[in-house]
Amino acid sequence: MIRRFGETPKPGQTYIRRVGAYGILSQGRDLLLTCQFDPDPDLQLPGGGIDPGESPTAALHREVFEETGWHIAAPRRIGAFRRFIYMPEYDLWAEKICLIYHASPVRRIGPPTEPDHQAIWMDVEQAAEILGNPGDRHFTEMFARSL
Repeated sequence: MIRRFGETPKPGQTYIRRVGAYGILSQGRDLLLTCQFDPDPDLQLPGGGIDPGESPTAALHREVFEETGWHIAAPRRIGAFRRFIYMPEYDLWAEKICLIYHASPVRRIGPPTEPDHQAIWMDVEQAAEILGNPGDRHFTEMFARSL
């Protein structure tokens, strides 16, 4: 059973399952995050959907680069959660299965290539308080306690 965070599924609403890989990307006590500005500003763990035929770690590498401009090393899965949300950018009700990894950001290549994203460095304790969804906050808090 995967723990659910956020809203309870709406009765009668059909949800499409979307599996994604997301990273807690640390250098010491600082985390590399992404802020997505559209449709509204939202501070997130970098990551996103796994494309057909793509492995979760390949998706994590791709999504982190697109959303932050950084390459990462040594991803290790630390957990998973799910949440039921409406995704306005896709006009889709989704059951998101979020695979959470810890990895090290090793090299900045350039700015994010994904529109409306900005890479942000933040102290792990502050990030655990203000990330945009409760699942991201939960895993960041767990990581902070392990330091």
